[in-house]
Amino acid sequence: MQMDIMKREQQEGIRINKYLSEAGICSRRAADREIENGNVWIDGRQAVNGDRVLPGMKVIFCGKEVHPETEEIMIAFHKPVGIVCTAEKREKQNIIDFINYPKRIYPVGRLDKDSEGLILLTNQGDLVNKMMRAGNYHEKEYVVGANIAGFLKVAKAMKAQGTV
Repeated sequence: MQMDIMKREQQEGIRINKYLSEAGICSRRAADREIENGNVWIDGRQAVNGDRVLPGMKVIFCGKEVHPETEEIMIAFHKPVGIVCTAEKREKQNIIDFINYPKRIYPVGRLDKDSEGLILLTNQGDLVNKMMRAGNYHEKEYVVGANIAGFLKVAKAMKAQGTV
């Protein structure tokens, strides 16, 4: 199936926003904004949203030539408590800044800020979509630890107060 996608992209090209995203420049949404702002050119012509890039075409972003990222990155990371699973720069404790990887990556799924555990980070958008889309019907399993003694103590106190 992956070969079919690659073959189709070679024949029909890929959308410019996906091309920029896969090259590690920015997200697809950010690419759409940059295209609208006139910062993207394809073979000497200012790009518009929806344009397609074929092999051999020259793409310029903010005055610099863009080359596709060929390295497939997959990182398994044990996220500590306090780190937020987002690439959003406005979040001071975001996982991307915490890891400080030299190439553009993003988390696969999420762990709450107050939790710790294994999370994957990658640059492979198509793989993430196959893993995370609800329509693909992948079963998710969560392992949760609980302080039962503490819970029972709180429940007993609430029952005594009549709040349960």
